[in-house]
Amino acid sequence: MGILSWALFGLITGVLARCVMPGKQHFGLFMTMLLGVAGALTGGWFSTSLGLVNVNGFNFPSVAIATLGAVILLFIMHILRSKKQQ
Repeated sequence: MGILSWALFGLITGVLARCVMPGKQHFGLFMTMLLGVAGALTGGWFSTSLGLVNVNGFNFPSVAIATLGAVILLFIMHILRSKKQQ
């Protein structure tokens, strides 16, 4: 995919992950897009390691895997922030 496609894909999956994950995340548009792209990379790595589908374009399995990866990253960030405040 091209850079603009990755940016749009990242924005969509980042917004979906922020809707799924409870709590308030203080991210702007650019950070939400980066969250989605990082989620796609993370989810794609996990799914190929487990022998599941690949993230290979704009289709439902790719969006689901990327969103799940972004939710995992948000969960890790939430844990790290809560430990930092203690």
